[in-house]
Amino acid sequence: MTTPAILQIIPELDAGGAERTTLDITKALIASGYRALVATEGGRLERDLMLAGGELIRAHMASKKPHRIIANAAVIARIIRTQNISVVHARSRAPAWSALIAARLTGAAFVTTYHGIYNAKGPLKRWYNSVMARGDAVIANSEWTARHILATYRFQPKNLTIIPRGMDLDYFDPRRVSAERVATMRDWWLAKDGQRVILLPGRLTRWKGQLVFVRALARMKRDGRLPPGVRAVIAGAMQGRNSYVSEIIGTIEENGLRDVVVVSDHVTDMAAAYLAADVVVSASTDPEAFGRVPAEAAAMGRPVIATDHGGARETVRSGETGLLVTPGSATALAEALRDLLARSPADLAAMGAKGRALIERNFTVERMCADTLEVYRPLIERSRKSHGRG
Repeated sequence: MTTPAILQIIPELDAGGAERTTLDITKALIASGYRALVATEGGRLERDLMLAGGELIRAHMASKKPHRIIANAAVIARIIRTQNISVVHARSRAPAWSALIAARLTGAAFVTTYHGIYNAKGPLKRWYNSVMARGDAVIANSEWTARHILATYRFQPKNLTIIPRGMDLDYFDPRRVSAERVATMRDWWLAKDGQRVILLPGRLTRWKGQLVFVRALARMKRDGRLPPGVRAVIAGAMQGRNSYVSEIIGTIEENGLRDVVVVSDHVTDMAAAYLAADVVVSASTDPEAFGRVPAEAAAMGRPVIATDHGGARETVRSGETGLLVTPGSATALAEALRDLLARSPADLAAMGAKGRALIERNFTVERMCADTLEVYRPLIERSRKSHGRG
């Protein structure tokens, strides 16, 4: 009997929640004796995939053009047949349509993970998004996402399962980060000895709330509530959004915050970045399906201020592990910053310890992988009985 094979499909393999999850599941599949294939255009994480034992199949999976979606369906069907694929797991909408067609043509099982909150202003876009709820099994990455799916579509998804994003607690472990790594990060941010660092990480795009963060700091300064010795850091990849970055920098300068706020590039050592901060902020104005920043920061024992919607409601216990604030409100964010900055280091450490414990109980990568493999197993067995795969 041949080894069962699972094909994951993702547009690119760059740094992101869906991409990291693809790698995590690849490792779990290999450890459990399965073959793990990934169809993608590739990216920075290709080497990590290879080291994990995964097999990369380079294909044009990022295009949303209808003719490419149809062409990719043929590509995926061929992969299914030649590689003895039992389960096709899609993690993005355009390639999910291709995978759905291919799975129906070949009899392979079709799984989706609903990684994001896909906004829809009309019925056509809602139909396009609906492919992520059309799997033989549908994985929601938070309770909030599951409720969103059920409220959005008229049809009932098959086998809807909630499997939250899992944190790698070996990587996100304060005990494993050296003082030198932390010092390097603080030096990069021009944070002086004794300064308290407030970190807002995430790609530089408007809905991530960087402008809300700057305006909250400006309000604190105007009201005389911005303590001395604070370094605020906005860290994230620009991804070509030069005009938005210019707007952030202009707002910083207009409010006399040049000596307070620094805009940094994408951080590769996120564990050190969180540990170099005293408080971590997630200011997303739109709800995030899960939201890695609050969970990662909590895993590193840091108190978190996050907006009160989406998956953050599950990873932040307001008043215990951090604070939840009104989305898009600079006033609410300013009050939360003032609150935490007024607390003693011991109080902040206690809050961070509760956050770490919450992640350890509910949001580990081991739990995520085990639950995902449990979704795969009956589908693999069904495929074996129906088509002799595996």
